[in-house]
Amino acid sequence: NIPPKLNTSCTYNKITSPLCPIFRLGDILQEAKENFSEMAVKGGIIAIDINWDCNLDSWFYDCSPKYGFRRLDSKDVTPGVHFRYARYYKTPQGKEQRTLFKVYGIRFDVLVFGTARKFNSIELIKNLGSMISYFGLVATAIELAIYVRNCSCCSKSPFYTIIDRKKYDTVLNPKQVMYVSHVDEPHVILIKKPLKTSLQHAEGSVVESHPVKFCDAGSFSTSESNENHDNEEYELGQPIRQESSSPDCQKWCFCDKCRPTEKYHEQLCCRKKNGQCITTSPWFQRLVLSSHTLKKTLLYKDPFLDMTDSNINNKLRHLAYKQYIHWRFGSFDLEDRAVIPSCCRWEIRDTYPKAGNNYTGFPME
Repeated sequence: NIPPKLNTSCTYNKITSPLCPIFRLGDILQEAKENFSEMAVKGGIIAIDINWDCNLDSWFYDCSPKYGFRRLDSKDVTPGVHFRYARYYKTPQGKEQRTLFKVYGIRFDVLVFGTARKFNSIELIKNLGSMISYFGLVATAIELAIYVRNCSCCSKSPFYTIIDRKKYDTVLNPKQVMYVSHVDEPHVILIKKPLKTSLQHAEGSVVESHPVKFCDAGSFSTSESNENHDNEEYELGQPIRQESSSPDCQKWCFCDKCRPTEKYHEQLCCRKKNGQCITTSPWFQRLVLSSHTLKKTLLYKDPFLDMTDSNINNKLRHLAYKQYIHWRFGSFDLEDRAVIPSCCRWEIRDTYPKAGNNYTGFPME
């Protein structure tokens, strides 16, 4: 335990001299969080733990002990440590007698633990080679089995067709993958190609069916908690703001509440055909815009959140986006690429505005 350049006048200190193997009894008991005056009378058992955690590599050599101290005997069951011994002698009259001593003291148990590590390039190469060859062999064997089974069948197996297509699947730019949900269609649409027209008129494939079968505590409010909302900005069933539609409403908008934009990926309406906007639905007001529901969800995730913070509007707005996606798409798995319709996005922004109104775009700021 003695370092090569040890100053023999040192005394162990956890901060200034952590490697010095010269200890004072008072310091040991202090590190073990024990009272010296009490233990000096009743005795006790103190463990001195010496832990060696060594790195034996020449470029990063480190092998120094770390000391720890703790009490081993129980204060409640068998406090202290003692032993008895007798001293025998004869009196001047020749009678044998003894004196029985009960001695208290402090016993030290030194416990040494150690681990050592050293990099071995040969073992690393062998392990990497074994792993690569194993996975390569498994993939080859599976592909060969599928190919043999396909050749043995009279017609081409659909499973083999899928495997063959996925094997050479082209990876698209993440910005070209978008999920769309319309209130008047029971599906989620996946669009996987660059937009050459508005997102509203882009063609895609069906990936999921509605209605969504879920019930999230943070999304729904119980009837008891919704009976009396103080300072609510709306009455259920009524829009928060009665906005007039844009005078030059775009051809891609069918609810008459979307705002004009030149960006194709933002040209999306909540409907596929003409009809009432989803933002006027009571459920949109309750699940997406309700400050009571959103604040309850925020506090559910962070009970100590400061609701008076100046940035609380940003948290409420982002959570409203997520609530809409969970409601209309049925899963947070699609959150990154799910597109919120223009009418819904601006209704949320108007309800929980951002300072300066400098929004960065879809799907979230």
